[in-house]
Amino acid sequence: MSSAFNEENGPQPPKVLKAPVEIIATLRQLQQNHDPLVIQFKDRSQRFQSYLVEIDRERNRVALDEIIPNDGERFLKQGEAFSVEAYREGVRVAWSCEHDVQLGEFEGAPCYWAPLPQEVIYHQRRSAYRAPLKQSDLIKVVLAGDKLREPLPGQLLDISATGCKLRFAGDLSQQLHNGQVHERLTAQLPFGAMTCAVELRHVQYEEKIDMTFVGTRFYRMSGLEQRQVERFVYQLQREARRSESDGLF
Repeated sequence: MSSAFNEENGPQPPKVLKAPVEIIATLRQLQQNHDPLVIQFKDRSQRFQSYLVEIDRERNRVALDEIIPNDGERFLKQGEAFSVEAYREGVRVAWSCEHDVQLGEFEGAPCYWAPLPQEVIYHQRRSAYRAPLKQSDLIKVVLAGDKLREPLPGQLLDISATGCKLRFAGDLSQQLHNGQVHERLTAQLPFGAMTCAVELRHVQYEEKIDMTFVGTRFYRMSGLEQRQVERFVYQLQREARRSESDGLF
């Protein structure tokens, strides 16, 4: 196989999430994985730490854990604006809060209620992790679009936040070409079907096994599609780490 299939995807430019469903999905990851938040108040050099403990969708607010060091509580009570920054699997997540924060409680513990951010910066800072699938767990896909006479069924071999590698039966090198954009790649992910556009980057037919391998890059994905892909990649990455740990004993 050509080494081009294994090339690393470079860091991605930052995205600004504005849709509530995208913002909540991103913040939910920070909450569920207990990722530390770095808080810095405007015009102050000191940095503080907290955690996201709850997302209240009905009232459009989030609960922050007690701030460390605790003298930061004084700045919150004074209504000072602050920025929040966190990292999740190489992705920088950041937002600002210009509004007053209310001291309250969540599940009997003190917390600070802040407005749900209207914008969140989402920045893939490092090369995308490429997660391979086990032969027994290959995902069914269908490639379709205006450039194809009929949909092509195939299998997903690996996936990253920015692209994936596909396998199709037979010689499709006359139909599929580098640089083509196909409007609909549908993958049957474990938590539901996902459809997005892809750009073909590498097409290679292997005569010995009568298979065509295609490296693709996701094309103009929506925020929701991006979240679905990243959720699946993270799930595969976690399973791979667990398998590696089990193999040590």
